[in-house]
Amino acid sequence: MSAEEAVQAVSSGDRVWFGEGCGTPKPLIDALVQRASELRDVELVHMLTFGEAVYTRPEYQGRFRHNGLFCGENVRQAIQDGRADYTPIFLSEIEGLFWGGDLPLDVAFIQTSLPDAHGFVSLGTSVDCSLSAARCARFVVAETNRRMPRTLGDSFLHVSEIDALVETDRPLLELPSEEPSEVQNRIAARVASLIPDGAVIQTGIGGIPNAVLGFLRDRKALGVHSEMCSDGVIDLIESGALTGKKKNLHRGKIVVGFVLGTRRLFEYMHENPMFEMHPTAYTNDPYVIAQHDRMIAINSAIQVDLTGQVCADSIGDKPYSGFGGQVDFIRGAARSKGGKPIIALPSTAKGGAISRIVPRLDPGAGVVTSRGDVHYVITEFGVAHLHGKTLRQRAEALIEIAHPKFHDELLRSLSRSAEAGSRGVLVA
Repeated sequence: MSAEEAVQAVSSGDRVWFGEGCGTPKPLIDALVQRASELRDVELVHMLTFGEAVYTRPEYQGRFRHNGLFCGENVRQAIQDGRADYTPIFLSEIEGLFWGGDLPLDVAFIQTSLPDAHGFVSLGTSVDCSLSAARCARFVVAETNRRMPRTLGDSFLHVSEIDALVETDRPLLELPSEEPSEVQNRIAARVASLIPDGAVIQTGIGGIPNAVLGFLRDRKALGVHSEMCSDGVIDLIESGALTGKKKNLHRGKIVVGFVLGTRRLFEYMHENPMFEMHPTAYTNDPYVIAQHDRMIAINSAIQVDLTGQVCADSIGDKPYSGFGGQVDFIRGAARSKGGKPIIALPSTAKGGAISRIVPRLDPGAGVVTSRGDVHYVITEFGVAHLHGKTLRQRAEALIEIAHPKFHDELLRSLSRSAEAGSRGVLVA
């Protein structure tokens, strides 16, 4: 049926799931927005989607309200202005909200490949939480796109599990990798120095994780187990560095929940047995992650305080992104034999005007990763190994990797904290 016919399944008061990333089902979303005048109090739930989130505009208040499980650029302002909501949650636990009934879904909008000869569609680039959402929702609408790759693994639904099919033939939304900056390359080189042959890597979203891949082409028998990957894995495969031959689980396979990339990656993945897609409840399960020897988790941050607390989802009290899989992989890698959990970030922000290594987090800032979970913090100026270190040792190590122009300010803060502590004053 047409998209306009399919979205008639949505009624006022419903909760609707949108597939995410390169699998954002844009024709279905557009058709639903066209029905705005007929609807009230429809909750739209999703992670990181691409394209403009028209439904978050002020004129749609009372019609639609977005509930973000990740705060992407297209919904950030609406969340910060209070027109939309943000739910902080570990990526590994989102699907449990559907299965357990804490976040029941009325309708799921997903994007899939066309059905094969046996009636199965693949969720292609975006299995993530969408496969579980489709299995839990009362009504499932699938945009079956001729250009969606048929990816393998736990990525399939049978047409009997889908209530409405909307056939399209359009390019998928893409996320090209940007050329790394000089600072990102310096950080990436330091991260890469900690990655041995045979390591299994997780890379999050952003310039630094992408840049790291470029420094690994001389390695041997690397593997990937991650929530996501990008085009950069193709170059690692073709260089011979990425084979997965030493993985403890899914040997020889790249295991991810979703991909954020371009047509090059989509075509490379199509029916490629080297790629296995799985729901993020599996890819991000710390127990599963920890079973890989030499698991290297690479994630970023907005601020790190001198005790090692990591803020990664807000700027002060303003939501900026989300938990994603950072804590899932930090904890999994920490329990891996030979594993290394890494937080990598530029030493400054706003063109060098402010330090990201700070005496204390900004008021209202959320702690995504606790100081007990943090092992390595890396900037362009060095590597700080914090695990098992005292508060003073942590602070000294972090000051060493801060931008030099902030060293004196950070040292003065450390001295003031020590003086207050000697007087028995509780220091935040």
